[in-house]
Amino acid sequence: VQLQASGGGLVRAGGSLRLSCADSGRTASMYAMGWFRQAPGKEREFVTAITWGGGTTRYADSAKGRFTISRDNAKNTVYLQMNSLKPEDTAVYYCARGSRPYILIPPTTPNEYNYWGQGTLVTVSS
Repeated sequence: VQLQASGGGLVRAGGSLRLSCADSGRTASMYAMGWFRQAPGKEREFVTAITWGGGTTRYADSAKGRFTISRDNAKNTVYLQMNSLKPEDTAVYYCARGSRPYILIPPTTPNEYNYWGQGTLVTVSS
């Protein structure tokens, strides 16, 4: 299984970016997917996650109202739409696949995920 994240870049405060994460596994649609981020000098933190069918999502307080996670199981791809970006959103963003199939609540801690993408850098200038 390989996760390929893309879509990062440099954007001005108030702007938008859309991240994508393509899962190469044949059983990708069985698992929750999540996005985490890590800023320089800080620990990796949860951003958002979505269940296998896309029916339930969870967001960190910092992401609520600005970020939207979605998935297209036909394409084995999960998306993160980020609007109203702030300089404090600057980080490397990682997508991850949950370790248990068909769970009903999206996991929020890194140890509940067992496959990780390589990360994509998002830089928000003020």
